[in-house]
Amino acid sequence: MEYRINTSQLREYAERLKAGDRVILSGKVYTSRDAAHKRIVEALNNGAELPYDLKDAVIYYAGPTPAPEGLAVGSCGPTTSGRMDVFAPLLLDKGVVAMVGKGERNRAVCDAIIRNKAVYLCAIGGAGALASKCITSCDVIAYDDLGCESVKELTFSDFPLTVAIDCSGGNIFER
Repeated sequence: MEYRINTSQLREYAERLKAGDRVILSGKVYTSRDAAHKRIVEALNNGAELPYDLKDAVIYYAGPTPAPEGLAVGSCGPTTSGRMDVFAPLLLDKGVVAMVGKGERNRAVCDAIIRNKAVYLCAIGGAGALASKCITSCDVIAYDDLGCESVKELTFSDFPLTVAIDCSGGNIFER
């Protein structure tokens, strides 16, 4: 199946999505990689303010490069998701509805996806320049000192993705 979904609708669509489905995603997404995840979890553990509301948030494991003239971002391909596996279950338990990246996830992440009725979406690796054409805005919202790994709020417009792990336990990596 193919779905055209806005990020604000992902929670209501999550239980319908099945591993292997195609999702054309539009809406607000937050970038976050290793260093930013570490700070977000530290903020959670210390009761400090978070850079964005985790409830129904979509996290894109990416570090966009500076924008060339005429684009919102430079290359913006997915980072290997497994590097965030240590942080993902907590963020899912706190309300994150979807993660976008590439590659397999560990058992704890898969269990958290199922438990929280969330979804893991894969983007095509190695196509960062192409992906940037589906991003219409990019604003640094936290941890500017991390450079390309700072937390950014992106706006996706028809960003092509594949459901890799669904909330029923379907997993394209186990087929």
